[in-house]
Amino acid sequence: MNAMYEGKYPLGTALARPLIVAKTVEVARREGADAIAHGSTSKGNDQVRFDVTAKALAPDLEVLAPARVWGMGREQEIEYARRHGIPVPEAHKKYSIDENLWSRSIEGGPVDDQRLEPPEDAFKWTVQPEKAPDQPTYVEIEFEGGLPRAINGERMDMLSLVKALNQIGGAAGVGRIDHIESRLVGFKSREVYEAPAAVILFESHRDLEKLVLTPRELRFKHNVLDPYWADLIYQGLWVEPLRLAIEAAAGEMERWIDGWVKAKLYKGSVQIVARDSKYGTYSKELADYSKGWYPTDEEARGFIEMWSLHSLTALSKRSMDKK
Repeated sequence: MNAMYEGKYPLGTALARPLIVAKTVEVARREGADAIAHGSTSKGNDQVRFDVTAKALAPDLEVLAPARVWGMGREQEIEYARRHGIPVPEAHKKYSIDENLWSRSIEGGPVDDQRLEPPEDAFKWTVQPEKAPDQPTYVEIEFEGGLPRAINGERMDMLSLVKALNQIGGAAGVGRIDHIESRLVGFKSREVYEAPAAVILFESHRDLEKLVLTPRELRFKHNVLDPYWADLIYQGLWVEPLRLAIEAAAGEMERWIDGWVKAKLYKGSVQIVARDSKYGTYSKELADYSKGWYPTDEEARGFIEMWSLHSLTALSKRSMDKK
């Protein structure tokens, strides 16, 4: 689904929350519990993602949010954890960090000032781009049905593939994201992310879609389906029925996204330099300006006339009115 909220955030935390709730409900059922609890304050997006998903999966279970009820902020939560012997990693005392397979998010502390570059100690997965190798790294990714299945000819399960791309991309300084984000709860926040695999796959997958899909399919997916799907996930609406409908429409297109993409990773950048697919609609013979197919002058003139008729007619009418 090329999920990048507002074109920048790969939704690592937003995608994780419904899964966390699903597993929490599993445990609650196994233990015979009548409630589940989470640690969100009243200020974050996650309270919405947790609460909505819990209501959908287990409407009979009460959802408790002590930090929200007690009006606690991050500092109060850290102090509460300290008093009760709950370990808090050192980095979490300076920043608010969420880390999973898909991304590492950093907020709070020094990164809250949007006028300053994030300190280097905020990063863990990626080397500073200036200190990345002076030679580019090339990675070839194979896709089947829209899903990545192999790196440099080696087939992998999805878990291993994402881990490998996180390491390869991170070593090249790829995957740092600095983003002013429109939060679900009504204000903007400065968010910093590390997501090497997500960034590489996003660029590679979109490029292969451009090779295969028709122009109308491509615009509909990239401009409508993908961003709308990302908005639903960000807004905590994993349970929204429209999500499944969007995925069904996208899935029909993704059946044809088979092929490979070669990405060039260099000091924080990702450049797609080659691609191919048996379903690709690009034809070198057709596109070649030196030889091959050319419409006749009559065909070209007829196409141009029909193509521009709507615009030229409207322009003519409006010009007359201005006079």
